[in-house]
Amino acid sequence: MNGVERILAAMSLDATDRAPVIAQVFGHAAVVAGVPLGRYVQDGATLARCQLEALERYGYDAVFALMDATVETEAMGSVLDYRTNSYPTVKSYALESERGTDDLILPDPKRDGRMPEILKAAQILREKVKDSTLVVGCVLGPLTLVVQLLGAESALYLAIDDPEKFASLLDLAADAVIGFGEAQMVAGTHLPMVFDPSASEDFVPHQFFREMEAPRLKRVFEAFRKAGACGNWLHIAGPVEHILPLYGEIGVNIANFDYCVAPVRAREALPQLCLEGNIKSLDFVDSSPGAIAAQSGQLMDFFEDRGGFILSSGCEIPPESRPENVVAMVSSTVGRRPVRCRG
Repeated sequence: MNGVERILAAMSLDATDRAPVIAQVFGHAAVVAGVPLGRYVQDGATLARCQLEALERYGYDAVFALMDATVETEAMGSVLDYRTNSYPTVKSYALESERGTDDLILPDPKRDGRMPEILKAAQILREKVKDSTLVVGCVLGPLTLVVQLLGAESALYLAIDDPEKFASLLDLAADAVIGFGEAQMVAGTHLPMVFDPSASEDFVPHQFFREMEAPRLKRVFEAFRKAGACGNWLHIAGPVEHILPLYGEIGVNIANFDYCVAPVRAREALPQLCLEGNIKSLDFVDSSPGAIAAQSGQLMDFFEDRGGFILSSGCEIPPESRPENVVAMVSSTVGRRPVRCRG
């Protein structure tokens, strides 16, 4: 089986020749290629080259047309601070106090900000790997995009003081997310991963997620499915135990879970859904290859009888991670027994 076949089988809880493994290698691909991170996040051709070199080096099952979490907000008017060897940060938000939500317009992925560079990267990656390796794009969840447009404190105050206005802003953000995700699929991605860290229970109560974010995510995933996504991947790091049971209702096919969620809890909450995780990201910096291999083996053992599992980190593998630790996770899948299908 190749990477795409493996991941599609895992999404269906079908048998695979081995557990699929996705290393969430984003900026780390630049570091191991000797490329400044500031260039990696601004040039689609450079990103694609670094991703392909990392794929050749590590041999996992997916590559990413992904720069950072500020692409959409920049395209909608936020101003970023770019740095040589770290990810950009927001210097001024698109919806600071002197600007109103009526000033916002939907971004054009072919024209605005760095979106065209993401599309270029997606096209190059798909042309190179075709259907042998999953090409993954990325969009922000509507809530996370709103936070990136307003700033965290202002977003929370708006949600409390004017919930109707906040809801309309979420709807606009969902429209922007859908447009960007669909453009990524046209360019070549097999699916756009929805990255929604602000939906974590560390940031908002699970009741808020249920009432405000879940309906918008469902609309996003329905649109992606109609546009040809091979599956819907929701990535929310941090504590998510109370919202995991909602994932099936909103159309998720791959559910990320972080190190703070025990595998048994994730499996109980989503018995018929593909789970992806959950090695602690910082372990790739601070731990040893032997420890990473041991954790990987424990996870694969736990899910072997039901399938529907993708070995991965709980969130991004940090740029400064030790390459030998990434190798240890990927290598741990080799030579193991095939994964059984459900039932």
